[in-house]
Amino acid sequence: MPRVLKLFRSPKKHFPMEELPEVRVLNDAGFEGCAHSRPGGKRQVLLVDRETLDAMNLAPGVIRENITTDGLNVNGLELGQQLRIGETRMEVSAVCTPCDEMEKIRQGLRKELWGRRGMMCRVIEGGTIRRSDTIEKLS
Repeated sequence: MPRVLKLFRSPKKHFPMEELPEVRVLNDAGFEGCAHSRPGGKRQVLLVDRETLDAMNLAPGVIRENITTDGLNVNGLELGQQLRIGETRMEVSAVCTPCDEMEKIRQGLRKELWGRRGMMCRVIEGGTIRRSDTIEKLS
């Protein structure tokens, strides 16, 4: 069963991500206290899978995802797919395209991550997410 491996939020833009054991997720906004939370937008929570990070020799959180998953092919999710993550319900809303910030991590990383940076989600129902919570695809 796919699960949540790690949780991260950015207290301020351009600041390091902070790892959390659990997080409150706000309806149609994103992680409480995250500078990248976008009320009303489709880029509210970024999912990245551990398997992609491992294949690219990257540590969880380094590419600024909110949720690092384990056992879920995040890049294979279809737009519109709904997910139950902990107490929340989210909808996959956009492919996350790598930005120039990735070059600060490693030269050439932006190109390496093309099509593999993860998926953005919109929060349909808020709630709490904890490390090790299961992730379920909803029909």
